[in-house]
Amino acid sequence: MGERPKVVVTRRIPEAGLALLRRSCQVWVNPEDRPLTREELLARAADADGAVGLLTDRIDAGFFDAAPRLRGYANYAVGYDNIDVPEATRRGLPVSNTPDVLTVATAELAWALVLAVARHVVPSDAVMRSGKWPGWGPLQFIGQEITGKTLGIFGPGRIGTAMARMSRGFSMPVVYTGGRRRNAALDEEFGAQKLPFEEFLATADVVSIHAPLTPETRHAFDAAAFARMKPTAILVNTGRGPIIDEAALVAALKEGRLAGAGLDVYEFEPRLAEGLAALQNVVVTPHTGSATQTARDGMAVLAARNLLAMLAGDTPPTCLNPEVLAAEATPRP
Repeated sequence: MGERPKVVVTRRIPEAGLALLRRSCQVWVNPEDRPLTREELLARAADADGAVGLLTDRIDAGFFDAAPRLRGYANYAVGYDNIDVPEATRRGLPVSNTPDVLTVATAELAWALVLAVARHVVPSDAVMRSGKWPGWGPLQFIGQEITGKTLGIFGPGRIGTAMARMSRGFSMPVVYTGGRRRNAALDEEFGAQKLPFEEFLATADVVSIHAPLTPETRHAFDAAAFARMKPTAILVNTGRGPIIDEAALVAALKEGRLAGAGLDVYEFEPRLAEGLAALQNVVVTPHTGSATQTARDGMAVLAARNLLAMLAGDTPPTCLNPEVLAAEATPRP
């Protein structure tokens, strides 16, 4: 029986995934609750046969150069803008992500943000905790009802579709934008309209961002976009932070050109843009879209299964470049 493959896990993930890996691999797990530095990441990759990493890990040519034994990399995330997928493909290395298992959790958090912003949940909670609430008053914390308002989905993929389905109880018309083709599920279930971006901005009362970060979506929500939105609109982002120009968002919120925003991801994560924390019409959460036990366990198990398949030379369940295993791998430099 040969030596068990060596696997690096760059930050502790739920035990459900680690247990799967430990059955057949030698597993090193980052003992500290922080991302590895670049130097630490490359040093750990030096003798790794496989790795499980997070969005904070840059998986690029430098990483691959540092890992001559690597046979696969599994991202513990649905997004994968931290991975140079074309470079991995060029080298014949499979890489994967964890879609589907966090869809419901992220869509639910997006709704939590919508409702928290619309009904001033955070500032009213703060007043109660301060002991300074004087008692009920007819003009205190007046927010918005969202029932019957128009829901706009920017990025109608799995999570955006799930969020739209959750809107049924609020009787919300649905519009969406983005994607190369129409979303048949949204069209058939809701009579949803796919609109050009500018018309989408002007139509939606609640805009929820679920698109991946690409050169086309980076700063899609800038000063010009905010100028087209309704001043009563609520903007929610559980997708990727840099899709929003946060300096422009701060200005729009300060000037009353938007009613409010709920953010779970940030342009300069983990740092907030200047002025954002001081705004009372913003709810900010620390990238917790997938933070349910069900979702995080599912992500860990899927990442482990992906990596174990790669180590066995099989196509992983959610491979980002299956062509490298469908044909003979390109010889590595």
